[in-house]
Amino acid sequence: MSLLYSGPSLAVLHDEYAARGRLDPRAQLISSSHLVVDATADRVWEVMADLRAWPSWASHIRITELGEVRPGASFRWRLNGVPLRSRFAVVEPARELTWTGTFLGRYRAVDRHVLEPLQGGGTRITVEESLAGPLLPLFYREPMLRANHERWLSDLARAVA
Repeated sequence: MSLLYSGPSLAVLHDEYAARGRLDPRAQLISSSHLVVDATADRVWEVMADLRAWPSWASHIRITELGEVRPGASFRWRLNGVPLRSRFAVVEPARELTWTGTFLGRYRAVDRHVLEPLQGGGTRITVEESLAGPLLPLFYREPMLRANHERWLSDLARAVA
């Protein structure tokens, strides 16, 4: 792992990774978490794809600019106060919501949210992310990334209940 790795260009990361359901395998930070909820994939999608409502159930998130939730559309938001610029790569109702994002102009991420319907009506929600940028591991580590994912999953589970 190189401390100076910044990943592919944002365009390549978006088109060749995120849009194809892939993370950046060389990124300094890669994390994956999942949770099974007692709700249908349609219900989870309804809540997850309504970004305007995120702040009502995820207190650490603020949406600052949002148009349509569709591939190629951009949005801006804050996670724990950090401003992010993102663009949807995959929008497949009840299956997957994926975007690329940047913060501080130098750090690039792929965020995937995959829904898997289970027998009995439940859904497995998997959140995975790759995050790359120069000197990133000096101030942000995988346990911090995982904690954000697990908090997101826990908040989402309460919202779909």
